[in-house]
Amino acid sequence: MEHRDTIAAVATGSGGAIAVIRLSGPDAAAIAGGVFAAASGRPLEGERGYTLHYGAIRDEAGSTVDDVVVALYRAPRSYTGEDMVEISCHASPYIKSEIMRLLGSHGARQAGPGEFTVRAFLAGKMDLAQAEAVADMIAAEGRAAHALASNQLRGSYSDAFGTLRAQLLELVSLLELELDFGEEDVEFADRSRLQQTMEAIGTRIAGLGRSFRLGNTIRGGVPVAIAGRPNVGKSTLLNTLLGDDRAMVSDIAGTTRDVIEDTVNLDGVTFRFIDTAGIRRTDDVLEGMGIERTFDRIARAAVVLYLVDPTETGVTSRGAAGNSIEKPVGTAGTEQAAGAGRKDTMPDAAMIAETVGELGLREEQQCAIVVNKADRVTDADALARWADELKQFSGREVIVLSARQGMNIGGLIRFLVGTVETEKVYSGDPIVANTRHHEALTRAGEALARAQAGLRDGLAGDLLAQDIRQVLHHLGEITGEITTDDVLGEIFSKFCVGK
Repeated sequence: MEHRDTIAAVATGSGGAIAVIRLSGPDAAAIAGGVFAAASGRPLEGERGYTLHYGAIRDEAGSTVDDVVVALYRAPRSYTGEDMVEISCHASPYIKSEIMRLLGSHGARQAGPGEFTVRAFLAGKMDLAQAEAVADMIAAEGRAAHALASNQLRGSYSDAFGTLRAQLLELVSLLELELDFGEEDVEFADRSRLQQTMEAIGTRIAGLGRSFRLGNTIRGGVPVAIAGRPNVGKSTLLNTLLGDDRAMVSDIAGTTRDVIEDTVNLDGVTFRFIDTAGIRRTDDVLEGMGIERTFDRIARAAVVLYLVDPTETGVTSRGAAGNSIEKPVGTAGTEQAAGAGRKDTMPDAAMIAETVGELGLREEQQCAIVVNKADRVTDADALARWADELKQFSGREVIVLSARQGMNIGGLIRFLVGTVETEKVYSGDPIVANTRHHEALTRAGEALARAQAGLRDGLAGDLLAQDIRQVLHHLGEITGEITTDDVLGEIFSKFCVGK
């Protein structure tokens, strides 16, 4: 993937007043200078690097297209390691299009997706993991995702793999040195030390692999399923969290028949909230399909908020066959007169705990029982006692709030933010957030396990070295020390054109 031509692209998105057009390649200054008339009168091609120049872009007839500022960078001290020019112009679609046309007429080629960063990688300005972090930095929607990408871009992430590779290379060199003295039966690599080193490396690889769940969650947004019976306030809670009427709210049971998703940033973390159809027995085909999707989203969520209404008269359980069924409930707590003869009656806490248990949540999934509509209960003490019963029977966090009134939404937000180990991200710990990296780590761990088994079985040094080189190969795939054009093409095809 050698690049000898000069590329150009608009590097800024739509909107705003100013746009930046980038050029990179051996003829960047000459091509830009062919359309740029500096106010100083000096040709751009003869100017020093790391300088700014004011002037105008002129078309073939000599007419001014726009007044611009041109930044000139010289190889190798540039983003791509090549000569680069950045033209700051007004963001009119016509101006951007006309400047790109003029640059093309002077020999520049339209850049492909991520081609500037490809050139930076090939020039050794960054490794492949850092290059992928560039795209993650652009896509980051919250402080945590930004910190994750920033750590990776600064190289702390790559340093972890570099340390592992250095240790493995030392092991391989000692094992392969033994081949030169095969007839003398000499062991340069002490087998007990070799075992200890491989165990330490295996622990490190396993730890990085486990970090993928946290990293991938932060990178893509924490999926939160809002579940519960119909009319417990799931859509109202979603709207309150989003600060918008995203989901339709109605007193009619079964209003939400499909999954509604939207994202919101809470304390620097992006959460993907999923409002699901109410769980109940129904003969409505469409509603039934929505309920099936509810259980699918619950299974895939990292966090489940199970909403209950303290004033309702029934709960829902999937039952042994996995079908939603209705169960009658008694009352718990104290009955108090409320308004015109209405009484505060609360469902059986043990029954609700059983329902949550039947959701089939995995051990790593976080779950809270959210008692909504607290504003409708007049006896606060009875509600508090009932919430304690829910916590006791279910073993889950219980949060009492009113989505409609905005009561204790802060408590819910604190719970949600607490489900994400952001301190690891902000402290700069290397965290794997890329599926490609996780797969390579998994293969590296498998190869290391084979080497450890061979060491225990007394395998010859050359065969041990072969397995360890496989570990090196898979770790090298992460940072780009081992790669192919196909891999690079797949990675950079996801980049925006101007980067």
